[in-house]
Amino acid sequence: MHTFLLLLIIGTFLCLYRVAMGPTPPDRAVGIDTIGVMVVGICGIFGIITGQDFYLNVAIAWALLSFLGTLALAKYLEGRGFDE
Repeated sequence: MHTFLLLLIIGTFLCLYRVAMGPTPPDRAVGIDTIGVMVVGICGIFGIITGQDFYLNVAIAWALLSFLGTLALAKYLEGRGFDE
């Protein structure tokens, strides 16, 4: 279990590198979205390790906010307004 947690943390830092050094805005958007997925996985593993359901609630909320943020960023990069 701890190995998976370590791999997710390493993957998150690799995605942070992609966000910082990405050549185009869509590359950065994919990096941000992937970070959201990794954080949900980290929260899930913390929930399994500790046996507390608080981490799973955080993971669900984070997944929802990450999805909405990705939609908003995609619309912004496309040049459309939020009401279209």
